[in-house]
Amino acid sequence: MTNYRDAGLFLALAAVWGSAFVAIKAGLNAGFEPVLFAAVRYDIAGVLMLAYAAYVADRWLPQSRADWTVVGIAAVLMIAAYHAFLFVGETNPHVTSAVAAVGISLGPVLTTGFARAFLPAERLSVGGIAGLLLGLVGVVVLSNPDPSNLLGKSTVGVMLVFTAAACFALGSVLMQRVDDDLSIETMEAWAMLLGALLMHGLSLGLGETQAVPTNWDALISIAYLSVAASAAGFLVYFELLDRLGPIEINLVSYVAPVFAAVVGLLLLGEPITVYTAGGFVVIFAGFCLLKRRALADELGKVRTSWA
Repeated sequence: MTNYRDAGLFLALAAVWGSAFVAIKAGLNAGFEPVLFAAVRYDIAGVLMLAYAAYVADRWLPQSRADWTVVGIAAVLMIAAYHAFLFVGETNPHVTSAVAAVGISLGPVLTTGFARAFLPAERLSVGGIAGLLLGLVGVVVLSNPDPSNLLGKSTVGVMLVFTAAACFALGSVLMQRVDDDLSIETMEAWAMLLGALLMHGLSLGLGETQAVPTNWDALISIAYLSVAASAAGFLVYFELLDRLGPIEINLVSYVAPVFAAVVGLLLLGEPITVYTAGGFVVIFAGFCLLKRRALADELGKVRTSWA
């Protein structure tokens, strides 16, 4: 990050996305059914994004098969599947906000692994394979499994979060295989709305109570997640992606857990365990090993810009 504005936006995004895990936990504690909670979040965020897309984009409605294919991939994997698994995972009392944030930080590692599998031009080196495996070891450390009960509550909760991260990573890679010309705003808006619709159907299929809690904790949580974390957060993310590139912006996944841990501790009294910290360190080490050359190049650019 070469200027104060970019650094400020980066930290703000990490703070918003990190504290979003706390908002999810707070909303669940306030009485929301998990999948319904995720669906309502994107009902609101999708409407806001569609209004914004209609204002700034040349086309607010997807037209071609490629356009709808990209929207479908994002809706199914990056909105519906990702958030359904994440929200259900956070219902587990053993999955604190910090644990969820650390689990999701595996996303950049998984994205690289999926890219090597689905994009022909990509190949994993020996060091890259080691980095990918190290990231998976971090998930094991994070879940702290009981050898006598490998399907215990802690392990199941973390594995749901891991599955959420895998869905998002796979979706981001598959989207690169489609040649579309949709604006980011239009794609996001329709993916959010279609993803919300899919989650409403899933919520009904799971037999969730369809009542939306109206207490202050629930309303504040849904407002924060819809407006700050989703609508505004994704706009900041894509602005920084254009200016900073994928390496630097991916680092937000490793700053967000710090905010999740601190906010979770202060607002919900959630403990920060040695396994949470250990899992974070191992996953981040895996990312650094996987992206060692790209990170070295970025550090060189930073030194040059400050010279």
